[in-house]
Amino acid sequence: MSADIIDSWKTTLPCTRAEAEAIDAADDLAIDAVIMTTETVEDDVETWRLDAYTEHEPGPDMIAALKALVPSAADIAPQVEALTPADWVAMSQAGLEPICEGRFVVHTSAHPVDPPPGGRAFLIDAGNAFGTGHHATTSGCLAMLDGLADRTFANVIDVGTGTGLLAFAAAHLWPDAAIIATDIDPAAVEVTRENAVENGVPGIALVTADGALDDAITARAPYDLVIANILAGPLVSMAPELAAISGPNAVIVLAGLLETQRQAVVDAFAECGVTLDAVDRRGDWTILRLAAGAERYMPSRPFDPKGRDGWALDI
Repeated sequence: MSADIIDSWKTTLPCTRAEAEAIDAADDLAIDAVIMTTETVEDDVETWRLDAYTEHEPGPDMIAALKALVPSAADIAPQVEALTPADWVAMSQAGLEPICEGRFVVHTSAHPVDPPPGGRAFLIDAGNAFGTGHHATTSGCLAMLDGLADRTFANVIDVGTGTGLLAFAAAHLWPDAAIIATDIDPAAVEVTRENAVENGVPGIALVTADGALDDAITARAPYDLVIANILAGPLVSMAPELAAISGPNAVIVLAGLLETQRQAVVDAFAECGVTLDAVDRRGDWTILRLAAGAERYMPSRPFDPKGRDGWALDI
């Protein structure tokens, strides 16, 4: 395909952080577009951006649907841009300089770099999955895992793996551990598979699953390290199942939540006997390290995180 062939369209509108959070928390926006929200000025709640990617040029109905998501932009003309395959490559790599967190370096193809002595470099190109390491939640998780390097883990799960980066970091720190990486999005699982090959990380089991209730996940429980870098809403609703697959005294690393959402997440896990151990705040975002109780958590009744009512715990 030549670089001048239009591959898709990008529609951009300004928005507020509150609008962005509402979009991110929505289960189904009923819009035939890939929606992304971005903070454009750090710590400015009024200066965010919505980008919508569509296969066809957006018409009046699509524009109206997007504006309904961001009422603050009701009187603003959207910026509509035709994208070519070359545009996608340029966008995915633009500005993604290598990052360093502890012994880890994460870089793209456009910015190769050597790891520090005793460290590990991962090549993670931006693409169809979240988790290049450049977002505060992912880099914060890397730092949190790096801080656990002196501990030993035998059974690790990365829920919502995205690009696979955190699972790869775990494999480097604990090469003898059994590691499983899961995601609700089959595309993310495939990206993780490709990244594992690219980075020479063998042996990670991959599962496409909604939450932690899939048979392939529960069959390998209990886990002594649980990583979940997703969003605050799913973390709250999934607290019982994440606690249930955790072994006694397991470490649970959570991210994808804003500082304003921290207490709701902590409270949800506290109800499952999981207590807060450490916090890493990065701007508006917060990474949590929690500790499971001395006895394994077993739900006493069915619970409902998004249609999971009636789940019989058998792990």
